[in-house]
Amino acid sequence: MAIYGTMRTKIPRERIAVCIGTNGETKKHVEDVTHTKITIDSEDGAVLVESTPQTEDPLAVWCARDIVLAIGRGFSPKRAFKLFDEETILEIIFLDQSANTLKALKRIRGRLIGERGKTRRIIEEFTGTSLSIYGHSVSIIGTLERVKIAKDAVQMLLKGMPHKSVYSFLDRKQRELKKAELSLWKPASDFNL
Repeated sequence: MAIYGTMRTKIPRERIAVCIGTNGETKKHVEDVTHTKITIDSEDGAVLVESTPQTEDPLAVWCARDIVLAIGRGFSPKRAFKLFDEETILEIIFLDQSANTLKALKRIRGRLIGERGKTRRIIEEFTGTSLSIYGHSVSIIGTLERVKIAKDAVQMLLKGMPHKSVYSFLDRKQRELKKAELSLWKPASDFNL
């Protein structure tokens, strides 16, 4: 019955309703799974996540905070709930340094999304991650290794690299991941013991 603390964050006002959910279902689900208490200020989007006497996992407050952040950064609750898995992380890349004007931000977002969402879809498919391009940020949900590859691809696009080069990079990394995963599942007889 240890108390693990509190965390504060803020989400955009237009995402508050999504974070709370119909009849409070989304917020309640996160609270029930993590055994935390979430308070959302409907005026300014300030969020307070607190542990409760039922909180068993010292990382539960972080988990709940990351789910709230993910929903605030444009993910659907269903995609944000992937963060319940302790192997899954959230990475947020802010575009303010790459885009100092509204026109530049629009251009960069266009490069990241691609025509009819093609670029975002390719990054997601090749890395097995979920991406959200929302406001002044790009957010990625996935395992640490896969998020790193997706982040590298996003940063390549932010630096102005051609899409074709980024797709080649993703293809190479996907093959490396598959090869590494296959080697983990080699039968014991394949190893020289």
